Amino acid sequence: MRRKSARGVSIIGGADGPTSVFIAGKSKKIPLKERIKRFFYRRKRRKIEKTITANPHTLEEVIRYLQDTYDAVEVSKDSHAYLEEYESLKESLILRHKPELLGDMAELKAPTETEFQSLKEFWKQMELRSRKAQSVPAELFPMDFHLYRIKVPDAGEMRFSIETIWKVFGGSYSGSKKGMKELHRISKDIYLYYGVTEEDIREKSHRYSALVTELSI
Repeated sequence: MRRKSARGVSIIGGADGPTSVFIAGKSKKIPLKERIKRFFYRRKRRKIEKTITANPHTLEEVIRYLQDTYDAVEVSKDSHAYLEEYESLKESLILRHKPELLGDMAELKAPTETEFQSLKEFWKQMELRSRKAQSVPAELFPMDFHLYRIKVPDAGEMRFSIETIWKVFGGSYSGSKKGMKELHRISKDIYLYYGVTEEDIREKSHRYSALVTELSI
């Protein structure tokens, strides 16, 4: 997701996260300008897909690459930034791999109406599910999550989330408009280093899709 503001630009990726709900009122016909942008994005994506070849590295190798090439520093596991991403990823991974651990709360039905009380109740259920996910003990759902930070002088800051048990990798960055080109160059380099396997290409896996998306921005 890309956010723009008068003061700067942020690219927000992250390894993964639970479903978010956005209510934007009545849907409208997509403007011509937006349809044209989507057309060129899809065309660029198709071209990039043809260039992807297998050249994978392990997450452990990626960690060393982050540290040796970009002086990445691991974020403390007691920090707010770490805990926020850890909790979000844990809920998402449980929903994907072991939803039975959440019982009936694994599948929440989104409200079909935008009435305030319905939305409030749905949000409450999401919060309850999140708390239940965090209460799942490590014996039932082990995780090895790491968060790394890269500071790029005169450009901004980057974060990379890595979970070695469930094989999750994701990055995000934010900075000034002037520094975004450099931040994106570094991000593409790291995603390319992580790479994909022949199986990823064949199965169009999440790892493959993430690489193509990163190169298409």
